[in-house]
Amino acid sequence: MPGDADALVLDEVPRPDVAADEVLVQVAAAGVNRADLMQRQGFYPPPPGSSAYPGLEVSGTISALGDNVTGWAVGDLVCALLSGGGYAEEVAVPATQLLPVPDGVSLVDASALPEVVATVWSNVFMTANLQPGQTVLIHGGSSGIGTMAIQLARTVGARIAVTAGTGEKLAACRELGAEILINYRQQDFVEVLGEGTHQRGADVILDNIGAKYLARNVGALAVNGRLVIIGLQGGVKAELDLNMLLRKCGAVIATSLRGRPSAEKAAIVAAVREHVWPLIEAGEVKPIVHRTFPLARAADAHRELEAGTNIGKVLLTT
Repeated sequence: MPGDADALVLDEVPRPDVAADEVLVQVAAAGVNRADLMQRQGFYPPPPGSSAYPGLEVSGTISALGDNVTGWAVGDLVCALLSGGGYAEEVAVPATQLLPVPDGVSLVDASALPEVVATVWSNVFMTANLQPGQTVLIHGGSSGIGTMAIQLARTVGARIAVTAGTGEKLAACRELGAEILINYRQQDFVEVLGEGTHQRGADVILDNIGAKYLARNVGALAVNGRLVIIGLQGGVKAELDLNMLLRKCGAVIATSLRGRPSAEKAAIVAAVREHVWPLIEAGEVKPIVHRTFPLARAADAHRELEAGTNIGKVLLTT
């Protein structure tokens, strides 16, 4: 039943069935995401046909192959994008959503990659088409998604602005490559961004807040800017000033990775493997891990994320 963090309990459940196009992964670690918190609270049910258990990304070892799977072998070290079920010792994964553990990344730390990299790459690059020399504003710059977005934007030569709530978090963002640092508790991000861009604004905004920031985000857009909303931490309903959006020839796009059709997820994972994995293996991009908990302490991991003190990812190990 939905509830607070203590609603999470460790229990014995049936081993997952493995379809012909899936592999079974012996889980080493799972990433903890805000979507997991929302699911636990009853606000974000899994897509039809998906596991009822939380967990949108894992790393581990392939222990069995479906009849139609090629290109992978039992014993391969992998990480994977899921629709659910990652908080477990084993999980069945569509083979098209597997990625090899990158060279230079530990098996546990690899669990911090699939969901955030796929989210950032699909939204900032595939959807919003961030280009070299453009400015991107990343809300929640010290989060798992934020720390990855900063690094990937830096690799293409974009100028990076971030919001975060403490000096420590902003310092971490600066270390990763952010240039315009905005403490949202003390500063107006539209004002500071305007000063930092000679009033031009942001070409791309990656937003995890939603309704609370909608009006100011549109105000912060550059001409032809793209606002991509990926979270609703600040509510679901707000007024949109269409006149301002028209004057800026701007776009407001809302996306969710979890509910996309399997073919779209496969295309995103393939793009991530082609474009991002070489950057990780070259040491230009890395997973940022805040803290690791054993699976039996999943409730504590949720409390850690809810406290909002993390810089980077919170992980669970089996």
